[in-house]
Amino acid sequence: MSKQGWDGTWRGRSPASTPHTPARNIVRYTGAIVRGKFPSAKTGRMVGHEKLLELDAIYLFETAPQIERYVEQPEKISFPDGPRLRRYTPDFLLTFVGGRQLTVEVKPRVHLEEPDTWHRMQCVAAHMARVGREFIVLTDEVIRQEPRLSNLKWIYHQAPRVGPTTAAAHAALRKVGHELPVSIRRATALLEPYQLSPFSLMLMGLLVCDLQQALTLDSVVRIDIEGGTHGELFAPRRSDL
Repeated sequence: MSKQGWDGTWRGRSPASTPHTPARNIVRYTGAIVRGKFPSAKTGRMVGHEKLLELDAIYLFETAPQIERYVEQPEKISFPDGPRLRRYTPDFLLTFVGGRQLTVEVKPRVHLEEPDTWHRMQCVAAHMARVGREFIVLTDEVIRQEPRLSNLKWIYHQAPRVGPTTAAAHAALRKVGHELPVSIRRATALLEPYQLSPFSLMLMGLLVCDLQQALTLDSVVRIDIEGGTHGELFAPRRSDL
């Protein structure tokens, strides 16, 4: 298995790459499953995914300011299933600002409802609870909520590849914050003298908007006092399994 990372640059400046060797090689272009690699701005490397639902989940991770970093196929886990000891490789491991970690399985709801899959995920969830680790299954019903997902993809692709420093972002908001809330169009004009983009500040959790409405340049952004958007998806909670 090869280590995925690079020492190159994104537009001249790059976040430090987070080298990672997946627990299993998922990027094999065979069969009907759509596999690929995503150029992650958050991790500074190519992140592998083995289905389109995982790719959509990656957009949630990239745009959640509470998530500091994440890795795909993080480890192989042994868990008991009756008298048997089985193996399992999670899809992702998220690390939050502050150090909290969350192991994530991405699964279409229709697959999760299959008896064998449901039983396996129940066994995994029970094992993770016993060893004191957080575990969650994210389904398409959660990941692909619209217009939230389309909005987050738009924000991600509109933001410059390399974001500003926290100090620069806060300094600019101290200068123009009294004008907010304003439209994204107006926020772009206000931040342009500071070489900042409102989309970067949204990714940082400093500006927020209504993700339940389709976003345009006329959508309103405001300063966030709670520290980010769609964080409820990853809040500590009891597993549904």
